[in-house]
Amino acid sequence: MNSTVAFTFDPNWQVILGSTFMVRAMIAGVLISLSAGVIGYFVIARKSTFAAHAVAHIGIPGATGAVLLGLPVSLGMGVFALAGSLVIGILGKKASKREVATGTILAFALGLGLMLARLSTAASQQLQSILFGSILTVTNSQLITFLIFDVLLLIITAVIYRPLLFTSVDEQVAQAKGLHTQALNLVFMALLAGSVTIAVQAVGTLLIFALLITPSASANAIARSPRSAILLSTVICFVSIMLGLLFSAMFPTPPSFAIVTVSTIIWCVTQVVTRSKR
Repeated sequence: MNSTVAFTFDPNWQVILGSTFMVRAMIAGVLISLSAGVIGYFVIARKSTFAAHAVAHIGIPGATGAVLLGLPVSLGMGVFALAGSLVIGILGKKASKREVATGTILAFALGLGLMLARLSTAASQQLQSILFGSILTVTNSQLITFLIFDVLLLIITAVIYRPLLFTSVDEQVAQAKGLHTQALNLVFMALLAGSVTIAVQAVGTLLIFALLITPSASANAIARSPRSAILLSTVICFVSIMLGLLFSAMFPTPPSFAIVTVSTIIWCVTQVVTRSKR
């Protein structure tokens, strides 16, 4: 039996954009863009893309466990993501050891998350939104949490910006200069865990690269300084989410798919532009 999938234009898309749930999604998009844009630059600078991907998946058992206990999903995911990121930071002091520690913890977390999901039908149903995101279901309390985290992220990043950038560029030289590289690594991993927990709400754990990595990679290709790269990465995140929500309203599709598509297109354009300049 053959089946076809077509994007059907919704003439009432303007009404959908003005709905309460879509307005909340847009506000969430602004807050998510801010955290993802800032932390995404350092993820690439520190060559921690695998760690970012792993932290998102480490939060899965926390999210499914929260469903079983009747707690907020974001709370359970945040706790597990933070714990996993700190363990990775402690065990993986060197880049080579960090990869091994990350892979080991990731495998255990995925197995635990699968087991917890099988214990409850509600947890199994929630697993899909965890994997692929559910930005349209963001609540007011979650928006407040996002805002508080963004404020903390900006304050902490402003305070440790120079030493964090130094350790990101050359950790060995920074350590020789007397910087506390291990403490900075732990702070960075904690900020990464918070940013991942927020970004997962939009695109899910499987598509987390679309907000934490791809926009920063696009920004790094054309920006001339770290600050401009962070600013541009934030803008690209924002544009990807807003256009993704617009597309999902005009042509009923999952917002996460639309967001990822826009982010990927922007990355492809920047790659073509930079290659043509060379």
